[in-house]
Amino acid sequence: MTVLEKARALIARPSVTPDDAGCLDLIASWLVPLGFSIERIDAGGVSNLWARRGSVGKPGGKLLCFAGHTDVVPTGPLEQWTSPPFEPTVRDGYLYGRGTADMKSSIAACVVAMERLASRHPAGADFSLAMLLTSDEEGDAIDGTVRVVEALKARNETIDFCIVGEPTCVSRLGDTMKNGRRGSLSAKLTIKGVQGHVAYPHLVKNPVHLVAPALAELAVTSWDAGNEYFPPTSFQISNAHAGTGAGNVVPGSFVIDFNFRFSTASSVEGLQARVHQLLDRHGLEYDIAWTLGARPFLTPRGELCAALAAAAADATGIATELSTSGGTSDGRFIADICPQLVEFGPVNASIHKVDERIAVADLEPLARIYELTFDRLMSN
Repeated sequence: MTVLEKARALIARPSVTPDDAGCLDLIASWLVPLGFSIERIDAGGVSNLWARRGSVGKPGGKLLCFAGHTDVVPTGPLEQWTSPPFEPTVRDGYLYGRGTADMKSSIAACVVAMERLASRHPAGADFSLAMLLTSDEEGDAIDGTVRVVEALKARNETIDFCIVGEPTCVSRLGDTMKNGRRGSLSAKLTIKGVQGHVAYPHLVKNPVHLVAPALAELAVTSWDAGNEYFPPTSFQISNAHAGTGAGNVVPGSFVIDFNFRFSTASSVEGLQARVHQLLDRHGLEYDIAWTLGARPFLTPRGELCAALAAAAADATGIATELSTSGGTSDGRFIADICPQLVEFGPVNASIHKVDERIAVADLEPLARIYELTFDRLMSN
């Protein structure tokens, strides 16, 4: 099967998160004839697959992994789609359907790359190939990739190089790879006051007034300067609520939700400490509940980045740029057991949109990039 045929077979399955809709069984049927052993690590209604070709724990051996997800976001209004989202359709040089770009085409391309690698490299050499797939990346991401990583850690199974097939390219296939992602730290801050009548200000403590100077300082604080790979850490308020709805009542509390998108130049503990110090300095009475969504991860320029950039240049003639932009991905979990991890996949302009699509002409070059990258890593 070609990359296009495999992609269409996957897109035809309505795997809206966290439903896998049989995608992993289909992928396993492609991998088993190549000599891959298949392990299902399902949890909490989520489907997870760990497939490996080659021995575990071979001295001096390297493990090269492709990671991704079979789940897709909901389609939105069906009547707005030019063709049904789970009936993969080719028109005007594009393959349309939910999951074409994010990220079933990447999976199809990687399986084709694995087929070619397996035909040239016998099992038992000084490297192993693996695929780590989940049906819970677009959803809560609680029982997906993180569960596979936990299982691998428990048996001291680590990954040397990993490509996550997220759609990373901006304008043309090959123009961008992500070699890291920022962390996400959120908080719910409750400022305590004293409720009362607006006409008796001496009997109330207005929490909105009390916290206003602190919020202004938080908004203009420089948390770090970033570094070679990351922009400076950002602070943003996402929600704020106070009051009963009545115009003559001073609220008794003020609840503010805020978020840090932070780089490797800051730490979770450092950001939390600075916020507490600022609030204490303003003499506020408050409660704060912190939620760590993700820690930042980074793969500096090195063996994997160089191999993928060279592969992209060979396949497309385009110079690949490094980026750490965007939100979180499952790379944050895999980075815990893998020192070199990058994300690379097709153009991301249509992801999560109506009429999601990928250029048919990009499918074979995408497989070629994955193949050449792994080939280079095997040869080093």
